[in-house]
Amino acid sequence: MAATNFSTANRTYRELLGNGQTYRIPRFQRDYSWDEEHWEDLWTDLLGTLPPDGEPAHYMGYLVLQTADNREFEVIDGQQRLTTLSLVVLAAMRLLGKLVSEGKNAADNRKRLDQLRATYIGYLDPVTLVTRNKLALNRNNDAYYRDYLVTLAEHLPQRGFPASTHAMRKGFEWFERRLRDHAKNAPDQGMALAQFIDTMSDKLFFTVITVADELNAYKVFETLNARGVRLSATDLLKNYLFSVLARGNESAHELDELERQWEKMVGRLGQESFPDFLRMHWNSRQSFARQSELFKTIRSRIQNREAVFNLLREMDEDIDAYLALTQPEGSQWPPACKQSAKELRMFSVRQPYPMLMAARRKLGDADFEALLRATVVIAFRYNVIGAQHTGEQERIYHAAALRLHKGEAKILADVLETLRPIYRGDDAFCTDFADKSIKTTQSRNAKIVRYILCKLERQAGGIDFDPESAAYTIEHVLPQSPQGGWEAFSDRDLDTFIYRLGNMVMLEAGKNKDIANQPYADKRPVLAASSLTLTRTLAEENSDWTPERIEARQNALAKLATAVWRIAQLS
Repeated sequence: MAATNFSTANRTYRELLGNGQTYRIPRFQRDYSWDEEHWEDLWTDLLGTLPPDGEPAHYMGYLVLQTADNREFEVIDGQQRLTTLSLVVLAAMRLLGKLVSEGKNAADNRKRLDQLRATYIGYLDPVTLVTRNKLALNRNNDAYYRDYLVTLAEHLPQRGFPASTHAMRKGFEWFERRLRDHAKNAPDQGMALAQFIDTMSDKLFFTVITVADELNAYKVFETLNARGVRLSATDLLKNYLFSVLARGNESAHELDELERQWEKMVGRLGQESFPDFLRMHWNSRQSFARQSELFKTIRSRIQNREAVFNLLREMDEDIDAYLALTQPEGSQWPPACKQSAKELRMFSVRQPYPMLMAARRKLGDADFEALLRATVVIAFRYNVIGAQHTGEQERIYHAAALRLHKGEAKILADVLETLRPIYRGDDAFCTDFADKSIKTTQSRNAKIVRYILCKLERQAGGIDFDPESAAYTIEHVLPQSPQGGWEAFSDRDLDTFIYRLGNMVMLEAGKNKDIANQPYADKRPVLAASSLTLTRTLAEENSDWTPERIEARQNALAKLATAVWRIAQLS
Protein backbone atom coordinates (compact mmCIF):
# COMPACT_ATOMS: atom_id res chain seq x y z
CA MET A 1 0.00 0.00 0.00
CA ALA A 2 1.54 3.33 -1.01
CA ALA A 3 2.35 5.68 1.85
CA THR A 4 0.21 8.41 0.26
CA ASN A 5 -2.84 6.13 0.46
CA PHE A 6 -2.41 5.20 4.10
CA SER A 7 -1.53 7.00 7.31
CA THR A 8 -1.82 6.21 10.98
CA ALA A 9 -1.59 8.38 14.10
CA ASN A 10 -2.84 8.57 17.67
CA ARG A 11 -5.40 11.33 18.18
CA THR A 12 -7.33 12.52 21.22
CA TYR A 13 -11.03 13.17 20.87
CA ARG A 14 -10.31 16.91 20.97
CA GLU A 15 -7.79 16.60 18.14
CA LEU A 16 -10.23 14.58 16.03
CA LEU A 17 -12.96 17.18 16.22
CA GLY A 18 -10.73 20.24 15.84
CA ASN A 19 -9.42 22.20 12.85
CA GLY A 20 -12.71 22.29 10.95
CA GLN A 21 -12.69 18.55 10.14
CA THR A 22 -16.01 16.79 9.56
CA TYR A 23 -16.99 13.13 9.74
CA ARG A 24 -19.70 11.38 7.80
CA ILE A 25 -20.98 7.90 8.45
CA PRO A 26 -21.78 6.47 4.99
CA ARG A 27 -25.43 6.50 4.14
CA PHE A 28 -25.79 2.73 4.26
CA GLN A 29 -23.41 2.03 7.15
CA ARG A 30 -24.83 0.05 10.04
CA ASP A 31 -27.33 1.87 12.31
CA TYR A 32 -26.57 2.92 15.85
CA SER A 33 -26.67 -0.20 18.02
CA TRP A 34 -25.11 0.48 21.43
CA ASP A 35 -27.19 -0.23 24.51
CA GLU A 36 -26.96 0.26 28.27
CA GLU A 37 -24.21 -2.31 28.68
CA HIS A 38 -21.99 -0.38 26.26
CA TRP A 39 -22.91 3.00 27.82
CA GLU A 40 -22.11 1.68 31.29
CA ASP A 41 -18.69 0.45 30.16
CA LEU A 42 -17.88 3.81 28.57
CA TRP A 43 -19.09 5.74 31.62
CA THR A 44 -16.90 3.64 33.91
CA ASP A 45 -13.92 4.35 31.65
CA LEU A 46 -14.69 8.08 31.68
CA LEU A 47 -14.97 8.22 35.47
CA GLY A 48 -11.60 6.50 35.72
CA THR A 49 -9.92 9.46 33.99
CA LEU A 50 -11.35 12.19 36.26
CA PRO A 51 -9.40 11.98 39.56
CA PRO A 52 -5.99 13.68 39.69
CA ASP A 53 -4.41 10.26 40.28
CA GLY A 54 -6.75 8.53 37.80
CA GLU A 55 -5.98 6.94 34.46
CA PRO A 56 -3.75 9.41 32.55
CA ALA A 57 -5.19 8.33 29.20
CA HIS A 58 -7.77 5.84 27.99
CA TYR A 59 -7.40 3.98 24.69
CA MET A 60 -10.56 3.81 22.57
CA GLY A 61 -9.23 1.50 19.85
CA TYR A 62 -8.97 1.96 16.10
CA LEU A 63 -10.82 4.38 13.86
CA VAL A 64 -10.65 3.71 10.14
CA LEU A 65 -11.38 6.79 8.06
CA GLN A 66 -11.46 7.44 4.32
CA THR A 67 -10.73 10.85 2.86
CA ALA A 68 -9.75 12.57 -0.36
CA ASP A 69 -8.84 15.97 1.11
CA ASN A 70 -8.01 15.44 4.81
CA ARG A 71 -10.92 17.69 5.80
CA GLU A 72 -13.98 15.54 5.20
CA PHE A 73 -13.77 11.93 6.39
CA GLU A 74 -15.98 8.90 5.92
CA VAL A 75 -16.09 6.69 9.00
CA ILE A 76 -15.38 3.14 7.82
CA ASP A 77 -15.09 1.72 11.32
CA GLY A 78 -15.73 3.42 14.66
CA GLN A 79 -19.12 5.01 14.10
CA GLN A 80 -20.63 3.59 17.30
CA ARG A 81 -17.90 5.16 19.46
CA LEU A 82 -17.92 8.53 17.70
CA THR A 83 -21.72 8.76 17.84
CA THR A 84 -21.81 7.86 21.53
CA LEU A 85 -19.14 10.40 22.48
CA SER A 86 -21.17 13.01 20.60
CA LEU A 87 -24.20 12.01 22.72
CA VAL A 88 -22.14 12.59 25.88
CA VAL A 89 -21.20 16.10 24.73
CA LEU A 90 -24.79 16.89 23.72
CA ALA A 91 -26.09 15.65 27.08
CA ALA A 92 -23.69 18.00 28.85
CA MET A 93 -24.78 20.86 26.56
CA ARG A 94 -28.45 20.23 27.31
CA LEU A 95 -27.76 20.40 31.04
CA LEU A 96 -25.84 23.65 30.54
CA GLY A 97 -28.81 25.01 28.58
CA LYS A 98 -31.13 24.17 31.47
CA LEU A 99 -28.82 26.00 33.87
CA VAL A 100 -28.95 29.03 31.58
CA SER A 101 -32.76 28.95 31.42
CA GLU A 102 -32.89 28.71 35.22
CA GLY A 103 -30.65 31.77 35.54
CA LYS A 104 -27.85 29.86 37.25
CA ASN A 105 -24.58 31.60 36.33
CA ALA A 106 -26.28 32.16 32.97
CA ALA A 107 -23.59 34.22 31.23
CA ASP A 108 -20.74 31.79 31.96
CA ASN A 109 -22.82 28.72 31.20
CA ARG A 110 -23.98 30.21 27.88
CA LYS A 111 -20.32 30.71 26.95
CA ARG A 112 -19.55 27.12 27.94
CA LEU A 113 -22.46 25.78 25.90
CA ASP A 114 -21.43 27.80 22.83
CA GLN A 115 -17.81 26.72 23.19
CA LEU A 116 -18.72 23.03 23.40
CA ARG A 117 -20.94 23.35 20.35
CA ALA A 118 -18.25 25.09 18.31
CA THR A 119 -15.53 22.63 19.36
CA TYR A 120 -17.32 19.29 19.16
CA ILE A 121 -20.72 19.54 17.47
CA GLY A 122 -20.81 22.12 14.68
CA TYR A 123 -19.51 25.41 13.41
CA LEU A 124 -20.59 28.33 11.27
CA ASP A 125 -19.45 27.95 7.67
CA PRO A 126 -17.63 31.21 6.83
CA VAL A 127 -18.86 31.08 3.22
CA THR A 128 -22.51 30.06 3.52
CA LEU A 129 -23.02 31.19 7.13
CA VAL A 130 -24.89 27.89 7.67
CA THR A 131 -24.14 25.79 10.74
CA ARG A 132 -22.50 22.51 9.72
CA ASN A 133 -22.44 19.51 11.99
CA LYS A 134 -19.05 17.94 12.50
CA LEU A 135 -20.64 14.47 12.55
CA ALA A 136 -23.27 13.28 10.06
CA LEU A 137 -24.89 9.91 10.75
CA ASN A 138 -26.32 7.36 8.35
CA ARG A 139 -29.63 7.78 6.56
CA ASN A 140 -31.71 6.15 9.30
CA ASN A 141 -30.24 8.12 12.21
CA ASP A 142 -29.03 11.46 10.89
CA ALA A 143 -32.34 13.31 10.66
CA TYR A 144 -33.22 12.65 14.31
CA TYR A 145 -29.68 13.46 15.42
CA ARG A 146 -29.64 16.71 13.44
CA ASP A 147 -33.20 17.90 14.13
CA TYR A 148 -33.67 16.95 17.79
CA LEU A 149 -30.41 16.03 19.54
CA VAL A 150 -28.08 18.66 18.06
CA THR A 151 -30.73 21.34 18.54
CA LEU A 152 -31.15 20.24 22.18
CA ALA A 153 -34.90 20.03 21.67
CA GLU A 154 -36.87 20.28 24.87
CA HIS A 155 -39.16 17.46 23.76
CA LEU A 156 -37.68 14.40 22.06
CA PRO A 157 -40.35 12.59 19.96
CA GLN A 158 -40.56 8.84 20.41
CA ARG A 159 -42.96 7.59 17.75
CA GLY A 160 -42.44 6.75 14.12
CA PHE A 161 -38.70 6.14 14.27
CA PRO A 162 -36.59 2.99 13.76
CA ALA A 163 -35.30 1.04 16.76
CA SER A 164 -31.77 2.36 16.25
CA THR A 165 -33.02 5.94 16.61
CA HIS A 166 -34.75 5.04 19.85
CA ALA A 167 -31.47 3.50 21.04
CA MET A 168 -29.67 6.75 20.24
CA ARG A 169 -32.29 8.83 22.08
CA LYS A 170 -32.14 6.53 25.09
CA GLY A 171 -28.34 6.82 25.11
CA PHE A 172 -28.58 10.61 25.08
CA GLU A 173 -31.04 10.57 28.00
CA TRP A 174 -28.96 7.95 29.86
CA PHE A 175 -25.83 10.12 29.74
CA GLU A 176 -27.86 13.21 30.66
CA ARG A 177 -29.00 11.49 33.88
CA ARG A 178 -25.49 10.35 34.72
CA LEU A 179 -23.98 13.78 34.08
CA ARG A 180 -26.71 15.47 36.16
CA ASP A 181 -25.92 13.15 39.08
CA HIS A 182 -22.20 13.71 38.60
CA ALA A 183 -22.50 17.53 38.77
CA LYS A 184 -25.40 18.05 41.18
CA ASN A 185 -23.27 18.43 44.32
CA ALA A 186 -20.57 20.57 42.70
CA PRO A 187 -20.25 24.22 43.88
CA ASP A 188 -20.51 25.26 40.22
CA GLN A 189 -22.47 22.69 38.20
CA GLY A 190 -21.70 24.33 34.87
CA MET A 191 -17.98 24.29 35.57
CA ALA A 192 -18.19 20.61 36.62
CA LEU A 193 -19.95 19.68 33.35
CA ALA A 194 -17.47 21.62 31.23
CA GLN A 195 -14.54 20.09 33.13
CA PHE A 196 -15.94 16.60 32.54
CA ILE A 197 -16.07 17.10 28.75
CA ASP A 198 -12.66 18.82 28.78
CA THR A 199 -11.04 15.90 30.61
CA MET A 200 -12.81 13.35 28.42
CA SER A 201 -11.64 15.09 25.27
CA ASP A 202 -8.00 15.19 26.29
CA LYS A 203 -7.72 11.73 27.85
CA LEU A 204 -9.63 9.59 25.34
CA PHE A 205 -7.46 8.74 22.36
CA PHE A 206 -7.77 6.61 19.23
CA THR A 207 -5.40 5.06 16.76
CA VAL A 208 -6.66 6.71 13.57
CA ILE A 209 -5.99 4.95 10.29
CA THR A 210 -6.72 7.12 7.27
CA VAL A 211 -7.03 5.62 3.78
CA ALA A 212 -7.65 7.02 0.33
CA ASP A 213 -10.27 4.62 -1.02
CA GLU A 214 -12.32 1.48 -0.37
CA LEU A 215 -9.59 -0.87 -1.56
CA ASN A 216 -7.09 0.50 0.93
CA ALA A 217 -9.78 0.36 3.63
CA TYR A 218 -10.25 -3.32 2.89
CA LYS A 219 -6.50 -3.93 3.11
CA VAL A 220 -6.54 -2.25 6.50
CA PHE A 221 -9.45 -4.46 7.50
CA GLU A 222 -7.48 -7.59 6.56
CA THR A 223 -4.44 -6.44 8.55
CA LEU A 224 -6.38 -5.46 11.65
CA ASN A 225 -8.52 -8.57 11.54
CA ALA A 226 -5.35 -10.70 11.56
CA ARG A 227 -4.36 -8.87 14.76
CA GLY A 228 -7.65 -9.58 16.47
CA VAL A 229 -9.32 -6.18 15.90
CA ARG A 230 -12.91 -6.66 14.80
CA LEU A 231 -13.99 -4.66 11.78
CA SER A 232 -16.85 -5.43 9.42
CA ALA A 233 -15.95 -6.55 5.93
CA THR A 234 -19.68 -6.88 5.40
CA ASP A 235 -20.30 -3.20 6.03
CA LEU A 236 -17.31 -2.21 3.91
CA LEU A 237 -18.56 -4.17 0.89
CA LYS A 238 -22.06 -2.84 1.41
CA ASN A 239 -20.81 0.74 1.38
CA TYR A 240 -18.88 0.11 -1.83
CA LEU A 241 -21.86 -1.43 -3.63
CA PHE A 242 -24.13 1.41 -2.64
CA SER A 243 -21.50 3.95 -3.62
CA VAL A 244 -21.58 2.43 -7.12
CA LEU A 245 -25.30 3.16 -7.28
CA ALA A 246 -24.86 6.61 -5.79
CA ARG A 247 -22.36 7.50 -8.54
CA GLY A 248 -25.05 6.71 -11.07
CA ASN A 249 -27.62 8.95 -9.36
CA GLU A 250 -30.06 6.08 -9.00
CA SER A 251 -33.49 6.81 -7.62
CA ALA A 252 -34.21 6.65 -3.90
CA HIS A 253 -36.60 3.78 -4.63
CA GLU A 254 -33.82 1.64 -6.10
CA LEU A 255 -31.48 2.45 -3.22
CA ASP A 256 -34.20 1.52 -0.75
CA GLU A 257 -34.85 -1.73 -2.57
CA LEU A 258 -31.17 -2.57 -2.55
CA GLU A 259 -31.02 -1.82 1.16
CA ARG A 260 -33.98 -4.12 1.76
CA GLN A 261 -32.42 -6.99 -0.17
CA TRP A 262 -29.08 -6.53 1.54
CA GLU A 263 -30.52 -6.45 5.04
CA LYS A 264 -32.61 -9.54 4.30
CA MET A 265 -29.51 -11.49 3.30
CA VAL A 266 -27.40 -10.27 6.21
CA GLY A 267 -30.30 -11.01 8.54
CA ARG A 268 -30.39 -14.61 7.39
CA LEU A 269 -26.62 -15.12 7.36
CA GLY A 270 -25.45 -12.91 10.23
CA GLN A 271 -22.66 -10.33 10.05
CA GLU A 272 -20.01 -12.89 10.98
CA SER A 273 -20.95 -15.46 8.33
CA PHE A 274 -21.49 -13.04 5.47
CA PRO A 275 -17.83 -12.70 4.30
CA ASP A 276 -17.44 -16.49 4.26
CA PHE A 277 -20.69 -16.92 2.34
CA LEU A 278 -19.66 -14.24 -0.15
CA ARG A 279 -16.41 -16.02 -0.93
CA MET A 280 -18.12 -19.40 -1.32
CA HIS A 281 -20.74 -17.84 -3.56
CA TRP A 282 -18.15 -16.04 -5.70
CA ASN A 283 -15.97 -19.11 -6.13
CA SER A 284 -18.99 -21.16 -7.17
CA ARG A 285 -19.42 -18.92 -10.25
CA GLN A 286 -16.24 -16.95 -10.92
CA SER A 287 -12.47 -17.27 -11.08
CA PHE A 288 -10.96 -18.41 -7.80
CA ALA A 289 -10.41 -15.70 -5.16
CA ARG A 290 -8.91 -16.01 -1.71
CA GLN A 291 -10.49 -14.08 1.14
CA SER A 292 -7.70 -11.50 1.13
CA GLU A 293 -8.24 -10.86 -2.60
CA LEU A 294 -12.01 -10.96 -2.64
CA PHE A 295 -12.81 -7.28 -2.15
CA LYS A 296 -10.31 -6.23 -4.81
CA THR A 297 -11.73 -8.81 -7.21
CA ILE A 298 -15.35 -7.79 -6.63
CA ARG A 299 -14.44 -4.12 -6.89
CA SER A 300 -12.86 -4.70 -10.31
CA ARG A 301 -15.90 -6.60 -11.60
CA ILE A 302 -18.82 -4.75 -10.00
CA GLN A 303 -18.77 -1.21 -11.35
CA ASN A 304 -22.26 -0.38 -12.55
CA ARG A 305 -25.90 -0.65 -11.56
CA GLU A 306 -26.58 -3.85 -13.50
CA ALA A 307 -23.59 -5.62 -11.95
CA VAL A 308 -24.64 -4.64 -8.42
CA PHE A 309 -28.18 -5.92 -8.79
CA ASN A 310 -27.01 -9.06 -10.55
CA LEU A 311 -24.57 -9.81 -7.71
CA LEU A 312 -27.31 -9.51 -5.12
CA ARG A 313 -29.74 -11.64 -7.10
CA GLU A 314 -27.16 -14.39 -7.47
CA MET A 315 -26.18 -14.21 -3.80
CA ASP A 316 -29.82 -14.55 -2.83
CA GLU A 317 -30.03 -17.62 -5.06
CA ASP A 318 -27.19 -19.32 -3.14
CA ILE A 319 -28.10 -18.48 0.46
CA ASP A 320 -30.31 -21.51 1.05
CA ALA A 321 -27.60 -23.92 -0.10
CA TYR A 322 -24.93 -22.23 2.03
CA LEU A 323 -27.12 -22.27 5.13
CA ALA A 324 -28.06 -25.90 4.53
CA LEU A 325 -24.37 -26.82 4.37
CA THR A 326 -23.32 -24.82 7.43
CA GLN A 327 -26.48 -25.23 9.54
CA PRO A 328 -28.03 -28.47 8.22
CA GLU A 329 -30.33 -28.97 11.21
CA GLY A 330 -32.58 -26.13 10.10
CA SER A 331 -32.61 -26.87 6.38
CA GLN A 332 -35.38 -28.32 4.24
CA TRP A 333 -33.05 -30.84 2.64
CA PRO A 334 -33.90 -34.57 2.73
CA PRO A 335 -32.51 -36.50 5.73
CA ALA A 336 -29.71 -38.11 3.70
CA CYS A 337 -28.46 -34.70 2.51
CA LYS A 338 -28.69 -33.27 6.01
CA GLN A 339 -26.62 -36.16 7.34
CA SER A 340 -23.92 -35.68 4.71
CA ALA A 341 -23.77 -31.95 5.47
CA LYS A 342 -23.40 -32.71 9.19
CA GLU A 343 -20.54 -35.09 8.44
CA LEU A 344 -18.69 -32.50 6.35
CA ARG A 345 -19.12 -30.00 9.16
CA MET A 346 -17.84 -32.53 11.69
CA PHE A 347 -14.77 -33.09 9.50
CA SER A 348 -14.24 -29.27 9.33
CA VAL A 349 -13.93 -29.64 5.55
CA ARG A 350 -15.27 -26.56 3.75
CA GLN A 351 -13.35 -26.65 0.48
CA PRO A 352 -16.22 -28.43 -1.34
CA TYR A 353 -18.83 -25.77 -0.50
CA PRO A 354 -18.53 -23.70 -3.72
CA MET A 355 -18.86 -26.85 -5.82
CA LEU A 356 -21.85 -28.03 -3.80
CA MET A 357 -23.52 -24.63 -4.12
CA ALA A 358 -23.06 -24.82 -7.88
CA ALA A 359 -24.34 -28.40 -7.87
CA ARG A 360 -27.48 -27.41 -5.99
CA ARG A 361 -28.23 -24.92 -8.78
CA LYS A 362 -27.44 -27.23 -11.68
CA LEU A 363 -28.02 -30.90 -10.79
CA GLY A 364 -31.21 -32.80 -10.19
CA ASP A 365 -32.09 -33.89 -6.66
CA ALA A 366 -30.85 -37.47 -7.01
CA ASP A 367 -27.51 -36.50 -8.53
CA PHE A 368 -27.00 -33.75 -5.94
CA GLU A 369 -27.66 -36.16 -3.06
CA ALA A 370 -25.23 -38.67 -4.56
CA LEU A 371 -22.57 -35.96 -5.09
CA LEU A 372 -22.94 -34.77 -1.50
CA ARG A 373 -22.44 -38.32 -0.27
CA ALA A 374 -19.44 -38.77 -2.58
CA THR A 375 -17.95 -35.53 -1.24
CA VAL A 376 -18.15 -36.95 2.28
CA VAL A 377 -16.27 -40.04 1.14
CA ILE A 378 -13.59 -37.96 -0.60
CA ALA A 379 -13.23 -35.72 2.45
CA PHE A 380 -12.96 -38.72 4.76
CA ARG A 381 -10.30 -40.40 2.64
CA TYR A 382 -8.40 -37.24 1.70
CA ASN A 383 -8.69 -35.02 4.80
CA VAL A 384 -9.67 -37.03 7.87
CA ILE A 385 -7.60 -40.15 7.29
CA GLY A 386 -5.09 -39.09 4.61
CA ALA A 387 -4.39 -35.59 6.02
CA GLN A 388 -3.44 -34.46 2.53
CA HIS A 389 -2.60 -30.88 1.59
CA THR A 390 -5.76 -28.84 0.98
CA GLY A 391 -4.35 -26.53 -1.70
CA GLU A 392 -4.67 -29.06 -4.52
CA GLN A 393 -8.05 -30.11 -3.18
CA GLU A 394 -9.39 -26.55 -3.27
CA ARG A 395 -8.21 -26.12 -6.86
CA ILE A 396 -9.99 -29.32 -7.96
CA TYR A 397 -13.23 -28.42 -6.21
CA HIS A 398 -13.17 -25.00 -7.84
CA ALA A 399 -12.65 -26.56 -11.26
CA ALA A 400 -15.69 -28.77 -10.61
CA ALA A 401 -17.73 -25.74 -9.51
CA LEU A 402 -16.93 -23.85 -12.71
CA ARG A 403 -17.70 -26.86 -14.91
CA LEU A 404 -21.08 -27.11 -13.21
CA HIS A 405 -21.75 -23.38 -13.45
CA LYS A 406 -20.83 -23.23 -17.13
CA GLY A 407 -22.90 -26.30 -17.98
CA GLU A 408 -19.87 -28.39 -18.91
CA ALA A 409 -20.68 -30.96 -16.20
CA LYS A 410 -24.32 -31.91 -16.61
CA ILE A 411 -24.60 -35.13 -14.62
CA LEU A 412 -23.03 -36.74 -11.56
CA ALA A 413 -20.52 -38.77 -13.59
CA ASP A 414 -19.09 -35.60 -15.13
CA VAL A 415 -18.45 -34.07 -11.73
CA LEU A 416 -16.96 -37.21 -10.24
CA GLU A 417 -14.50 -37.45 -13.10
CA THR A 418 -13.29 -33.94 -12.30
CA LEU A 419 -12.86 -34.97 -8.65
CA ARG A 420 -10.89 -38.12 -9.45
CA PRO A 421 -7.44 -36.59 -8.64
CA ILE A 422 -8.43 -36.05 -4.99
CA TYR A 423 -10.08 -39.42 -4.46
CA ARG A 424 -7.55 -41.47 -2.50
CA GLY A 425 -7.47 -44.92 -4.11
CA ASP A 426 -8.16 -48.07 -2.12
CA ASP A 427 -4.51 -49.01 -1.62
CA ALA A 428 -3.46 -45.54 -0.47
CA PHE A 429 -6.52 -45.19 1.76
CA CYS A 430 -6.00 -48.63 3.28
CA THR A 431 -2.39 -47.75 4.09
CA ASP A 432 -3.43 -44.37 5.57
CA PHE A 433 -6.12 -45.97 7.70
CA ALA A 434 -3.84 -48.76 8.97
CA ASP A 435 -1.46 -46.16 10.42
CA LYS A 436 -4.02 -43.66 11.73
CA SER A 437 -4.04 -42.35 15.29
CA ILE A 438 -6.70 -39.91 16.51
CA LYS A 439 -6.27 -38.35 19.94
CA THR A 440 -9.70 -38.49 21.54
CA THR A 441 -8.86 -35.99 24.28
CA GLN A 442 -10.08 -33.34 21.81
CA SER A 443 -13.87 -33.29 21.59
CA ARG A 444 -13.97 -32.96 17.79
CA ASN A 445 -11.64 -35.94 17.43
CA ALA A 446 -13.75 -37.98 19.83
CA LYS A 447 -16.81 -37.30 17.67
CA ILE A 448 -14.94 -38.46 14.59
CA VAL A 449 -13.78 -41.67 16.29
CA ARG A 450 -17.34 -42.43 17.42
CA TYR A 451 -18.50 -41.80 13.85
CA ILE A 452 -15.85 -44.14 12.42
CA LEU A 453 -16.55 -46.95 14.86
CA CYS A 454 -20.30 -46.60 14.34
CA LYS A 455 -19.95 -46.86 10.54
CA LEU A 456 -17.61 -49.83 10.83
CA GLU A 457 -19.98 -51.57 13.24
CA ARG A 458 -22.84 -51.13 10.82
CA GLN A 459 -20.75 -52.65 8.03
CA ALA A 460 -19.53 -55.58 10.14
CA GLY A 461 -22.61 -56.50 12.13
CA GLY A 462 -25.52 -54.60 10.68
CA ILE A 463 -26.12 -52.74 13.94
CA ASP A 464 -26.91 -49.07 13.32
CA PHE A 465 -26.79 -46.68 16.25
CA ASP A 466 -26.42 -42.95 16.73
CA PRO A 467 -22.71 -42.10 17.16
CA GLU A 468 -23.68 -39.36 19.61
CA SER A 469 -25.84 -41.62 21.77
CA ALA A 470 -24.94 -41.52 25.47
CA ALA A 471 -25.66 -45.25 25.58
CA TYR A 472 -22.22 -45.97 24.12
CA THR A 473 -18.76 -44.64 24.89
CA ILE A 474 -15.31 -45.05 23.38
CA GLU A 475 -13.34 -47.78 25.09
CA HIS A 476 -9.55 -47.65 24.75
CA VAL A 477 -8.57 -51.28 25.24
CA LEU A 478 -5.05 -50.20 26.15
CA PRO A 479 -6.19 -47.53 28.64
CA GLN A 480 -5.36 -43.85 28.44
CA SER A 481 -4.03 -44.14 32.01
CA PRO A 482 -2.81 -47.75 32.25
CA GLN A 483 -1.93 -49.23 35.63
CA GLY A 484 -0.75 -52.78 36.19
CA GLY A 485 -1.05 -55.62 33.69
CA TRP A 486 0.22 -53.85 30.57
CA GLU A 487 3.84 -54.99 30.61
CA ALA A 488 3.66 -55.88 26.90
CA PHE A 489 3.83 -52.16 26.14
CA SER A 490 6.94 -50.05 26.68
CA ASP A 491 6.62 -46.38 27.61
CA ARG A 492 7.13 -45.47 23.96
CA ASP A 493 4.50 -48.00 22.90
CA LEU A 494 1.97 -46.34 25.21
CA ASP A 495 2.27 -43.03 23.35
CA THR A 496 2.14 -44.84 20.01
CA PHE A 497 -0.77 -47.21 20.50
CA ILE A 498 -3.32 -45.71 22.92
CA TYR A 499 -4.95 -43.58 20.21
CA ARG A 500 -4.57 -45.99 17.31
CA LEU A 501 -7.96 -46.82 15.78
CA GLY A 502 -7.22 -50.51 16.24
CA ASN A 503 -7.10 -49.97 20.01
CA MET A 504 -10.58 -48.46 20.24
CA VAL A 505 -14.08 -49.92 20.32
CA MET A 506 -17.55 -48.72 21.19
CA LEU A 507 -18.93 -50.17 24.41
CA GLU A 508 -22.10 -49.86 26.42
CA ALA A 509 -21.64 -46.94 28.81
CA GLY A 510 -22.09 -48.88 32.07
CA LYS A 511 -19.65 -51.59 31.04
CA ASN A 512 -17.03 -49.04 30.07
CA LYS A 513 -17.15 -47.56 33.56
CA ASP A 514 -16.79 -50.99 35.16
CA ILE A 515 -13.55 -51.96 33.40
CA ALA A 516 -11.88 -48.50 33.32
CA ASN A 517 -8.09 -49.03 33.52
CA GLN A 518 -8.17 -52.75 34.28
CA PRO A 519 -5.76 -55.24 32.63
CA TYR A 520 -6.87 -56.88 29.41
CA ALA A 521 -7.64 -60.19 31.18
CA ASP A 522 -10.30 -58.37 33.21
CA LYS A 523 -11.60 -56.40 30.26
CA ARG A 524 -11.89 -59.33 27.88
CA PRO A 525 -15.05 -60.99 29.28
CA VAL A 526 -16.82 -57.61 29.44
CA LEU A 527 -15.92 -56.89 25.81
CA ALA A 528 -17.02 -60.38 24.82
CA ALA A 529 -20.46 -59.77 26.34
CA SER A 530 -21.08 -56.60 24.30
CA SER A 531 -23.96 -56.49 21.84
CA LEU A 532 -21.67 -54.85 19.26
CA THR A 533 -20.05 -57.16 16.73
CA LEU A 534 -16.65 -55.48 16.43
CA THR A 535 -16.28 -55.17 20.19
CA ARG A 536 -17.25 -58.78 20.78
CA THR A 537 -15.01 -60.02 17.95
CA LEU A 538 -11.97 -58.26 19.40
CA ALA A 539 -12.35 -60.25 22.63
CA GLU A 540 -13.08 -63.51 20.84
CA GLU A 541 -10.08 -63.30 18.51
CA ASN A 542 -7.45 -61.99 20.92
CA SER A 543 -6.41 -63.90 24.02
CA ASP A 544 -4.01 -61.07 24.88
CA TRP A 545 -3.54 -57.45 23.79
CA THR A 546 -0.15 -56.44 22.43
CA PRO A 547 1.26 -53.96 19.92
CA GLU A 548 1.16 -56.69 17.31
CA ARG A 549 -2.52 -57.43 17.95
CA ILE A 550 -3.40 -53.73 17.66
CA GLU A 551 -1.56 -53.56 14.34
CA ALA A 552 -3.34 -56.65 13.06
CA ARG A 553 -6.76 -55.41 14.12
CA GLN A 554 -6.22 -52.01 12.56
CA ASN A 555 -5.17 -53.61 9.27
CA ALA A 556 -8.42 -55.57 9.31
CA LEU A 557 -10.41 -52.42 10.09
CA ALA A 558 -8.68 -50.64 7.21
CA LYS A 559 -9.97 -53.23 4.75
CA LEU A 560 -13.44 -52.89 6.22
CA ALA A 561 -13.23 -49.10 5.96
CA THR A 562 -12.35 -49.35 2.28
CA ALA A 563 -15.77 -50.89 1.68
CA VAL A 564 -17.59 -48.34 3.87
CA TRP A 565 -16.11 -45.13 2.41
CA ARG A 566 -16.07 -45.91 -1.27
CA ILE A 567 -17.19 -44.34 -4.55
CA ALA A 568 -17.86 -47.19 -6.95
CA GLN A 569 -17.49 -45.01 -10.07
CA LEU A 570 -13.97 -43.96 -9.05
CA SER A 571 -12.69 -47.25 -7.63
